[in-house]
Amino acid sequence: MRHPTLSAFIATDAARLAKGPVAIIMAEDEVEVETTIRHYQKIGFRDILLLAPDQISLPSALEETIQRIDHDVHAEGALPAAVNRVIEAAPGTWLFYCFNGEYLFHPFCETRNIRELIAFHAEERREALLTYVIDLYAGDLASHPNAVSLQDAHLDRSGYYALGRPDPANHNHPKERQLDFFGGLRWRFEEHVPSDRRKIDRICLFRAKPGLRLRPDFTLSDEEMNTYACPWHNNLTTALASFRTAKALRSNPGSRYEITDFRWRNSVPFEWHSQQLMDLGLMEPGQWF
Repeated sequence: MRHPTLSAFIATDAARLAKGPVAIIMAEDEVEVETTIRHYQKIGFRDILLLAPDQISLPSALEETIQRIDHDVHAEGALPAAVNRVIEAAPGTWLFYCFNGEYLFHPFCETRNIRELIAFHAEERREALLTYVIDLYAGDLASHPNAVSLQDAHLDRSGYYALGRPDPANHNHPKERQLDFFGGLRWRFEEHVPSDRRKIDRICLFRAKPGLRLRPDFTLSDEEMNTYACPWHNNLTTALASFRTAKALRSNPGSRYEITDFRWRNSVPFEWHSQQLMDLGLMEPGQWF
């Protein structure tokens, strides 16, 4: 169904968000929009909101299965602002957000859907999951100049690290059970990435509640929801396989002509399977066996 604005959707169809989980996809361009939608339908999201400009086209049969919302996706802070509107309209609902060309993986996603993951996580009295954004990139940029290829996708198998997250309200001492994570293309090509955009962690799957806000750095206003584990044991994490950074580095004139190959000695083909991500330590099953 097509909606002229996010406000119009909320005014007429907000009730359909009550059950969830709901995926919010912001399409910045036409790259892999259809495969992104189908991925989230496959892994078990009950409803999908596609925020997209009018010029992006989709097969009519696919568009009929989602809620398409005309949106200015390039406005400053467009994604956090849109997610916060949905949070206000759907308290209690589990929400997820991403951009086109980003594919969420959770432990054992080949045999267990997203609703099973959320049910287990909620039983552990957790309301949000930490997600690592794992950069994907085409192995052959001559054949795929925008760095996007599902068939020739690669990722870094190492080069990831974490630093304590300073707390300005506590003399910049590290926050409890919070870390800033780095790696992938944003680490290897950091000279082309602003310092405030180098982190690869997001809180992008969470339960909405009154007063909750998504911040520009993809953390939430409730600090406990930004933690990687609860006080008593480690929790599940998820991975977001994303072409977004590679695509940006290839479209930005400042980096496009300096980068002729994203591959290095630690590049490996992406197998599109959760086991590979767990084997590489890029996703943790926690207590979910």
